[in-house]
Amino acid sequence: MPKLSKILLLVASVVLVLTVFLGVNTSGVSAASESDMDQQDGAYKQINVYSEVLRHIQTDYVVEPNIPAVTNGALRGLLESLDSDSSYLTAEEYKSYKSDKGGKAQVGINVSKRYGYATVVSVVPGSPADKANLNDGDILEAIGGQDTRELSLAMIQMLLSGQPGSELTVSVVRPRKAQPEKLSLTRLVAVTAPVAETMYENSTILYLKPGVLDHEHVQQIEAKLKQMQKAGNKKVLLDLRDVAAGDMAEATRVANFFLNSGTIATLEGQKVAKQTFTAEAAKAINTTAPVVVITNRGTAGPAELVAAALLDNKRADLVGEKTFGEGAQQKTFDLPDGGALILSIAKYKSPSGKKLQDEGVTPGMLVASSAEDVAVPDEDGPAADTPATPVVKSGVTVDEQLSKALELLKGKAA
Repeated sequence: MPKLSKILLLVASVVLVLTVFLGVNTSGVSAASESDMDQQDGAYKQINVYSEVLRHIQTDYVVEPNIPAVTNGALRGLLESLDSDSSYLTAEEYKSYKSDKGGKAQVGINVSKRYGYATVVSVVPGSPADKANLNDGDILEAIGGQDTRELSLAMIQMLLSGQPGSELTVSVVRPRKAQPEKLSLTRLVAVTAPVAETMYENSTILYLKPGVLDHEHVQQIEAKLKQMQKAGNKKVLLDLRDVAAGDMAEATRVANFFLNSGTIATLEGQKVAKQTFTAEAAKAINTTAPVVVITNRGTAGPAELVAAALLDNKRADLVGEKTFGEGAQQKTFDLPDGGALILSIAKYKSPSGKKLQDEGVTPGMLVASSAEDVAVPDEDGPAADTPATPVVKSGVTVDEQLSKALELLKGKAA
């Protein structure tokens, strides 16, 4: 293909993506407001800049570049500059993505993208990843030999799954270790444990620990809270640490268990009309018992929605660490070349108006976990920082977050 044709092809690809983002079409342009026109004019000016940059890459770079690779890299970077959940898929990747039916074996890692790499959000207790001592904040530099900087989040999640018993090789950057560590994990069919329940303070404090906020586990929480009413327990300790999976609709149910009125959350986007999720008295279970919620860096998505709703409605105190920051609704857009965009079209907000994806949830009582710092990559690749030292007393590691939460609850009048 002649060089000029290659340049035009690359420019056309960039124009295509910008068109999808800005909604530029014949009818839209004629009906656009003045501000929309200014935005579109700015985009067209940028296209000229992109065109010039691409021309220099094609004609002046040290060697003739791989145009498809350059195009894919540019489009992937364009999407990921928006947020960690937005992705660009090539035609080949999208074909694999559509054919993936899910339900495969996993290694027990919830991931997102941070610093350009795949980052562990949370680890499922008892999973292969847990047994390999993977932790929140660990960075997956490579999966199966593929650099995660060059993979979209959608493809990273696909690579982590596979057939039961199959091996997964990952290169991990951990705190306190300068060099990546290669691990081999065996994929297993995930079995999520039921909601853990413990009684503290002569059975006056009900401790609940879900692993996920899906329908089954939320039903279990509901049953345990109703049983609490009968048993006479007076306080609730909800442990949402490392809870990163589940469903936003189920999360609103959990928040509603403790609220008889007020806003639980809102969802809104540029083209998504604002939706307000409000607590209903008929769905509430216990709106008077003192509640404390524990969060950490692995608290994400649905669990963040619950924590934010109870915090902003002054229904619960939060203890622990600032949450991960996840809470967007995605939509897939097919592209003419067979590829696709997975684009965040709306974001959830707390009752006070903070976007969960952008700001997370910050507890009123900050208590660090045993590994306070995470590995942060530099421009040349992942680097490792030194984490906080675990609190150890008489040879026993102390859960300071749990201890502080219990202490706070004990001081509250039932």
